[in-house]
Amino acid sequence: MPVLNRIASYAEEMKGWRRHLHMHPELAFDCHQTAAFIAERLREMGVDEIHEGIARTGIVALIKGRASGPVIGLRADMDALPVDELTGEPHASTVPGRMHACGHDGHVTMLLGAAKYLAETRNFAGSVALIFQPAEEDGGGGQVMVQEGIMDRFGIAQVYGIHNAPNVPFGHFRTTPGPHMASVDTAVVKITGRGGHGATPHECVDPVVAIVGMVQAVQTIIPRNVHALDEAVLSVTMIHTGTASNIIPEEGFFAATIRCFKPDVRALLKQRFHEIVEGHAAAYGVRAEINYDWGYPATINHEEEADFAAEVAREVSGAEAVDARAPREMGSEDFSYMLEARPGAYLFLGTGPGAGLHHPAYDFNDEASPVGASFFARLVERAQPLA
Repeated sequence: MPVLNRIASYAEEMKGWRRHLHMHPELAFDCHQTAAFIAERLREMGVDEIHEGIARTGIVALIKGRASGPVIGLRADMDALPVDELTGEPHASTVPGRMHACGHDGHVTMLLGAAKYLAETRNFAGSVALIFQPAEEDGGGGQVMVQEGIMDRFGIAQVYGIHNAPNVPFGHFRTTPGPHMASVDTAVVKITGRGGHGATPHECVDPVVAIVGMVQAVQTIIPRNVHALDEAVLSVTMIHTGTASNIIPEEGFFAATIRCFKPDVRALLKQRFHEIVEGHAAAYGVRAEINYDWGYPATINHEEEADFAAEVAREVSGAEAVDARAPREMGSEDFSYMLEARPGAYLFLGTGPGAGLHHPAYDFNDEASPVGASFFARLVERAQPLA
């Protein structure tokens, strides 16, 4: 079964929704205009319930089927990124320094398209909970929505989400049972020494030399402490210090992103990072302050639900267009908190050639909206069929 004909007929309307959202990006939890736009569309569609103000600007809307049954959750994130857009498109961001560089405008559109179809047809039992989530990029809105009790409040039994994937063939789905995306932790290390003139280093305690040693040493953690078959990444992404070529600075800092899939590996990475930084601080005679932020956990698909989602994806895109055992991704997602709370699965949907995610020239491919909406709609109909 390809894209549902009824949803295909929404294509132009969906394009309008998506481009409106693209022109008016909002960050983190401050998705007030976005939430208002979504709620207005949902009211027009005649959904049964709209619950606003969850995690500040999140929404959960309910559509009831034609018979009693469980509740299935479908999630779309809706926040943008602090990026200046370079697409030059007529629908480019109207807000300087903000753009939908990750396609969350497309994710919202796919879920709205599915909502319109499901509200019209109601060819399913039980209910569907439409979850519109703020603050995926920064703030962990998924965790906040779970902490505010959406799973119990709305009786959600299973939950699913999609992310667009540029430069993956158009309409192709990728997922896998078990760990699918990595956890993400962030370490920021402030090093304090004793500054002075560059001509008299013997009178100083040089934080630059200490930082260089630490950065080189932490790169040994993965090849020398983590099993070779346990995927992990430690990337030092920032080093800042100094003001002039003839001054040894008083302090400096460096930052790193740290990613893996297993809790025991995650704990080991943190332990070794602290041991190495603190040991080098003692060796170089500097003071080290480590801020190690425990971020999103790994996104772990439930096996039965991942296999079921792949089966539905095959109905929409064809068997040859679905990789149900795709390689793991080192990126991270706060949908992980929802999968910790309920069974479910997360999938990638290919949108064809284009700029990559988080790039200032990125733009969501509007032709993918009916594909994602059809997947969501068929997922509900297949998971909760009428007797």
